[in-house]
Amino acid sequence: MRGFWKKHYGGIGIALAAILLGAILFLTVRIQTITVTGSGRYTAADVEELLFSGRWGKNSAAAYLNYRLKPRRQIPFVEDYRIIFHSPLNVEVIIYEKSIVGYVSYMSSYMYFDRDGIIVESSGDKLPGVPWITGLDFGQIVLYKPLPVEDPDVFQEILNLTQQLSLYEIPVDRIQYDSEGQATLYIRSMEVTLGDNRDIDGKISTLNDILTDQPQLMDQEGILMLENYTESNSHAGITFKRK
Repeated sequence: MRGFWKKHYGGIGIALAAILLGAILFLTVRIQTITVTGSGRYTAADVEELLFSGRWGKNSAAAYLNYRLKPRRQIPFVEDYRIIFHSPLNVEVIIYEKSIVGYVSYMSSYMYFDRDGIIVESSGDKLPGVPWITGLDFGQIVLYKPLPVEDPDVFQEILNLTQQLSLYEIPVDRIQYDSEGQATLYIRSMEVTLGDNRDIDGKISTLNDILTDQPQLMDQEGILMLENYTESNSHAGITFKRK
C-alpha cells in the first residue's frame, strides 16, 4: 500500500513539474525574429508595433493564441495578413495589401480607390507612389462603395495609365482629367499632355525615353505635348513648350 501511494504521489509530482515547466515556457519564450513579406508600405518594425506590441505582444504562446482566436486587426491599406510560426522564436507575417490605383481629395481627406473605382481607404496622409487624380466630377463618397462618377469606364483608363507609369517607374505627382477625358500628368515642375487614352502604351514608352535622355526636363516649368502621338508616327507633334 505504501508503495502504491509513493508511486501515486510520484506521478502527481511529475505532472506538476511538467505543468510548471510548461507555465515557465509559456511566460518566458518570446519571438526574436519577425520577417515581413508582401508589403511595400510596412517594415518589420512597423508590423511589430502593429501586431506584437504590449507586455505580452511578443510572447510566443500569447501571440499564437491571439492570432488563432481573435479577429484580425484592421491595418490601413491592408486587405488581410497571415502569421506563420516557423518556430517559437521566428515568425513570418505575410501582408496582402489593398489594390490601389489612385486617390481623390474629399472633405479634407484622401480617398483611395482600387481598379474598379471602389473606395477602399480614407486617410489624412498621402501614400507615397500613389497618384492624386483630379478633374473627376463625383457626388458623395462612401467608404467601400464605388466612387460616384458619371462614366465608370474612366477607372479602366486610370488603371491602364497607372500600370504603364509603374512599369517605367515614372514618378507622377498628379493626373488631371478634363471634361472630355483628356489626361495631363504633373511630374515635379513639368506637365505632360497625353490627350485621350488611345495609344497610351506608346505615349508612356515615348515619355520614358524622353525622360531617360533628358531627366532635367522634370525640373523645368514647361509642357511636354504628347497628345498627337500615334503608332504610325511616334514623333508627330512632340514638343516641349516652356512656360
